[in-house]
Amino acid sequence: MVQSLSHPTSAPAPAFAVEVDGLTKVYSSRGVRKTALDGVSLTIPRGSFFGLLGPNGAGKSTLINILAGLVRKTGGRAAIWGRDLDRDERGAKAAIGVVPQELNLDPFFTPRELLDMQAGMYGVPKAERRTMEILEAVGLADKAESYARTLSGGMRRRLLVAKAMVHNPPVLVLDEPTAGVDIELRRQLWDYVRALNARGTTILLTTHYLEEAEELCDRIAIIDRGRAVACDTTRNLLRRLDSKRLTVTLGALPDPLPPEVAALSPAIEPGNRLVFAYRPSQSPIAAILAALAAARLAVVDLTTDEADLEDIFLQLTARSAAPVTP
Repeated sequence: MVQSLSHPTSAPAPAFAVEVDGLTKVYSSRGVRKTALDGVSLTIPRGSFFGLLGPNGAGKSTLINILAGLVRKTGGRAAIWGRDLDRDERGAKAAIGVVPQELNLDPFFTPRELLDMQAGMYGVPKAERRTMEILEAVGLADKAESYARTLSGGMRRRLLVAKAMVHNPPVLVLDEPTAGVDIELRRQLWDYVRALNARGTTILLTTHYLEEAEELCDRIAIIDRGRAVACDTTRNLLRRLDSKRLTVTLGALPDPLPPEVAALSPAIEPGNRLVFAYRPSQSPIAAILAALAAARLAVVDLTTDEADLEDIFLQLTARSAAPVTP
């Protein structure tokens, strides 16, 4: 049984909700060794909305399962809410709630029964259980007495979030929580998770929806082939590419291009469009517009596109080091 753990008030809250230092995991089967995590180090500040991204097989699930106490690490150190996994495993487990990707619910129990059973497993006294409060928060109060098998996929996903919150953990892990969830339920789920974060719960999110991570997360780590290839604020990561595109639609496209415009090496696209790639840090957009004006070209439309998290993700995972072969 794991002791109940609320957000501590008697002791100072740690600066970092999760600390991982040199974390390593090597799987071995029939003499074949595979390195799933290769010396991963990262810190998740208390109260942050942290994104953990990476391709399939990058090591994200292994890292989460180690934090949850489901997988034994091979080496390194990990601590949750200041509780070291080696020295205080029980306290570390009590400090984290995990919402798994799989819908692992017993179909013959009701949401109320599932939450009460989960709270009992975490040692939460009956007088301190918040079953109906949590079900209300995730929009399932009216389904409290329905069998889990009768719930829709989106409702089951929200029920998993509710189960993870029964012991009031200061750290909540969401492993692909919106996979297969429709747009409206996704919005409701994020509204609830944002509210949790605003009240102080640290959120650790893994997702393949990079636009979600970019919108929600204040910090992001990218793991590839068992190694952390980036860990920074979302803003700083987006600044790394320092690239932008200006698309100019002309009334007519001259052939050849005027020398002052051709000197900027634009790409020519159908529909009388010129695409200029430039670095915002060098602010050349004024030079582009000046060249167009000097050439007396009739500009019909202007649009700009800047690097997003998907661009950063593809760049970093493409350049990361080759996997280690033990």
